[in-house]
Amino acid sequence: MLKLIILDRDGVINEDSDNFIKSPNEWQAIPGSLEAISRLNQAKYRVIVMTNQSGLSRGLFTLDDLNNIHQKMHKQLADANGRIESIFFCPHSNKENCQCRKPRPGMFHALMNRLNIPLNNLPVVGDSLRDLQAAEAVSAKPILVLTGKGEKTATKLDKFSDIPIYKNLAEFVDDFLLENN
Repeated sequence: MLKLIILDRDGVINEDSDNFIKSPNEWQAIPGSLEAISRLNQAKYRVIVMTNQSGLSRGLFTLDDLNNIHQKMHKQLADANGRIESIFFCPHSNKENCQCRKPRPGMFHALMNRLNIPLNNLPVVGDSLRDLQAAEAVSAKPILVLTGKGEKTATKLDKFSDIPIYKNLAEFVDDFLLENN
Protein backbone atom coordinates (compact mmCIF):
# COMPACT_ATOMS: atom_id res chain seq x y z
CA MET A 1 0.00 0.00 0.00
CA LEU A 2 1.24 3.45 -0.93
CA LYS A 3 1.69 5.45 2.26
CA LEU A 4 0.66 8.87 1.00
CA ILE A 5 -1.88 11.41 2.30
CA ILE A 6 -2.98 14.61 0.59
CA LEU A 7 -4.02 17.61 2.65
CA ASP A 8 -5.58 20.93 1.80
CA ARG A 9 -3.74 23.79 3.54
CA ASP A 10 -6.06 26.62 4.65
CA GLY A 11 -8.67 25.30 7.06
CA VAL A 12 -6.96 21.93 7.50
CA ILE A 13 -3.39 22.70 8.59
CA ASN A 14 -3.79 26.39 9.40
CA GLU A 15 -6.59 28.75 10.33
CA ASP A 16 -8.49 30.00 7.29
CA SER A 17 -9.59 33.54 6.52
CA ASP A 18 -12.14 34.94 4.08
CA ASN A 19 -9.57 37.72 3.57
CA PHE A 20 -6.91 35.19 2.50
CA ILE A 21 -3.68 34.27 4.27
CA LYS A 22 -1.37 36.90 2.77
CA SER A 23 1.72 36.86 4.98
CA PRO A 24 3.63 34.60 7.36
CA ASN A 25 2.20 36.63 10.28
CA GLU A 26 -1.32 35.67 9.21
CA TRP A 27 -0.46 31.96 8.95
CA GLN A 28 -1.41 30.28 12.23
CA ALA A 29 -1.43 26.51 12.63
CA ILE A 30 -4.64 24.92 13.85
CA PRO A 31 -3.89 23.46 17.28
CA GLY A 32 -2.74 19.85 16.91
CA SER A 33 -2.36 19.91 13.11
CA LEU A 34 1.44 20.04 13.01
CA GLU A 35 1.73 17.25 15.56
CA ALA A 36 -0.77 15.23 13.51
CA ILE A 37 1.42 15.56 10.41
CA SER A 38 4.41 14.53 12.52
CA ARG A 39 2.55 11.38 13.63
CA LEU A 40 1.82 10.56 9.99
CA ASN A 41 5.51 11.00 9.15
CA GLN A 42 6.56 8.81 12.08
CA ALA A 43 4.24 6.11 10.70
CA LYS A 44 6.13 6.49 7.37
CA TYR A 45 3.38 8.38 5.52
CA ARG A 46 4.35 10.92 2.91
CA VAL A 47 2.31 14.13 3.21
CA ILE A 48 1.48 16.26 0.17
CA VAL A 49 -0.35 19.59 0.29
CA MET A 50 -2.66 20.73 -2.53
CA THR A 51 -3.99 24.24 -2.14
CA ASN A 52 -5.85 26.84 -4.18
CA GLN A 53 -4.08 30.21 -3.82
CA SER A 54 -6.10 32.60 -5.98
CA GLY A 55 -4.78 35.51 -3.91
CA LEU A 56 -1.75 35.37 -6.21
CA SER A 57 -3.73 36.16 -9.36
CA ARG A 58 -5.80 38.72 -7.46
CA GLY A 59 -2.63 40.58 -6.48
CA LEU A 60 -3.26 40.13 -2.73
CA PHE A 61 0.18 38.60 -2.20
CA THR A 62 3.23 37.69 -4.22
CA LEU A 63 4.96 34.40 -4.93
CA ASP A 64 7.66 35.51 -2.46
CA ASP A 65 4.95 36.02 0.18
CA LEU A 66 3.57 32.53 -0.53
CA ASN A 67 7.06 31.03 -0.30
CA ASN A 68 7.62 32.83 3.02
CA ILE A 69 4.31 31.48 4.34
CA HIS A 70 5.35 27.98 3.33
CA GLN A 71 8.79 28.46 4.91
CA LYS A 72 7.07 29.31 8.19
CA MET A 73 4.90 26.21 7.88
CA HIS A 74 7.93 24.01 7.11
CA LYS A 75 9.88 25.49 10.04
CA GLN A 76 7.06 24.97 12.52
CA LEU A 77 6.56 21.45 11.20
CA ALA A 78 10.27 20.70 11.57
CA ASP A 79 10.08 21.94 15.16
CA ALA A 80 7.29 19.37 15.67
CA ASN A 81 9.37 16.66 13.91
CA GLY A 82 7.06 16.77 10.90
CA ARG A 83 7.54 17.20 7.19
CA ILE A 84 5.51 17.99 4.10
CA GLU A 85 7.12 16.38 1.10
CA SER A 86 5.65 18.64 -1.54
CA ILE A 87 3.22 21.52 -1.99
CA PHE A 88 1.14 21.84 -5.14
CA PHE A 89 -0.71 25.12 -5.53
CA CYS A 90 -3.01 26.72 -8.05
CA PRO A 91 -2.35 30.47 -8.44
CA HIS A 92 -5.45 31.09 -10.58
CA SER A 93 -8.82 32.66 -9.79
CA ASN A 94 -12.18 31.16 -10.75
CA LYS A 95 -12.32 33.49 -13.75
CA GLU A 96 -9.21 32.00 -15.34
CA ASN A 97 -10.93 28.64 -15.94
CA CYS A 98 -7.74 26.63 -15.39
CA GLN A 99 -7.57 22.87 -14.91
CA CYS A 100 -5.58 23.00 -11.65
CA ARG A 101 -7.98 24.93 -9.41
CA LYS A 102 -9.96 22.59 -7.20
CA PRO A 103 -12.60 21.23 -7.73
CA ARG A 104 -10.87 20.41 -11.00
CA PRO A 105 -8.28 17.66 -10.55
CA GLY A 106 -5.29 19.20 -12.37
CA MET A 107 -3.00 19.26 -9.30
CA PHE A 108 -3.93 15.65 -8.57
CA HIS A 109 -3.11 14.66 -12.16
CA ALA A 110 0.25 16.44 -11.83
CA LEU A 111 1.01 14.38 -8.72
CA MET A 112 -0.06 11.15 -10.43
CA ASN A 113 2.20 11.95 -13.38
CA ARG A 114 5.12 12.91 -11.13
CA LEU A 115 4.91 9.74 -9.05
CA ASN A 116 3.57 7.53 -11.85
CA ILE A 117 0.81 6.19 -9.61
CA PRO A 118 -2.98 6.24 -9.39
CA LEU A 119 -4.51 7.92 -6.36
CA ASN A 120 -7.29 5.37 -5.92
CA ASN A 121 -8.52 5.33 -2.31
CA LEU A 122 -5.72 7.57 -1.04
CA PRO A 123 -7.00 9.88 1.70
CA VAL A 124 -7.54 13.51 0.72
CA VAL A 125 -8.36 15.69 3.72
CA GLY A 126 -10.13 18.97 3.09
CA ASP A 127 -12.56 21.45 4.57
CA SER A 128 -14.43 22.50 1.43
CA LEU A 129 -16.71 20.87 -1.09
CA ARG A 130 -14.20 21.57 -3.87
CA ASP A 131 -11.55 19.51 -1.99
CA LEU A 132 -13.97 16.58 -1.84
CA GLN A 133 -14.95 16.96 -5.50
CA ALA A 134 -11.32 17.03 -6.67
CA ALA A 135 -10.55 13.91 -4.63
CA GLU A 136 -13.55 12.09 -6.06
CA ALA A 137 -12.53 13.05 -9.63
CA VAL A 138 -9.36 10.94 -9.28
CA SER A 139 -10.98 8.12 -7.25
CA ALA A 140 -9.20 9.19 -4.08
CA LYS A 141 -10.96 8.96 -0.71
CA PRO A 142 -12.41 12.35 0.33
CA ILE A 143 -12.33 13.16 4.06
CA LEU A 144 -13.91 16.25 5.63
CA VAL A 145 -12.62 18.07 8.68
CA LEU A 146 -14.88 20.56 10.46
CA THR A 147 -12.15 23.19 10.87
CA GLY A 148 -11.92 26.10 8.43
CA LYS A 149 -14.99 25.99 6.18
CA GLY A 150 -15.73 22.39 7.21
CA GLU A 151 -18.80 23.02 9.36
CA LYS A 152 -20.43 25.01 6.56
CA THR A 153 -19.40 22.33 4.04
CA ALA A 154 -20.93 19.58 6.20
CA THR A 155 -24.37 21.13 5.60
CA LYS A 156 -23.94 20.76 1.79
CA LEU A 157 -22.87 17.13 1.47
CA ASP A 158 -25.78 15.81 -0.59
CA LYS A 159 -23.85 13.38 -2.78
CA PHE A 160 -21.01 13.04 -0.27
CA SER A 161 -23.21 11.84 2.58
CA ASP A 162 -21.10 8.74 3.19
CA ILE A 163 -17.73 10.44 3.59
CA PRO A 164 -15.96 10.36 6.94
CA ILE A 165 -16.15 13.60 8.93
CA TYR A 166 -13.70 14.52 11.69
CA LYS A 167 -13.50 17.39 14.15
CA ASN A 168 -10.00 18.31 12.90
CA LEU A 169 -6.86 16.90 11.31
CA ALA A 170 -5.59 15.53 14.63
CA GLU A 171 -8.77 13.50 15.16
CA PHE A 172 -8.58 12.13 11.60
CA VAL A 173 -4.93 11.13 12.04
CA ASP A 174 -5.63 9.42 15.38
CA ASP A 175 -8.40 7.34 13.80
CA PHE A 176 -6.51 6.72 10.55
CA LEU A 177 -3.37 5.48 12.27
CA LEU A 178 -5.38 3.25 14.60
CA GLU A 179 -7.04 1.63 11.56
CA ASN A 180 -3.96 1.43 9.33
CA ASN A 181 -0.97 0.58 11.53
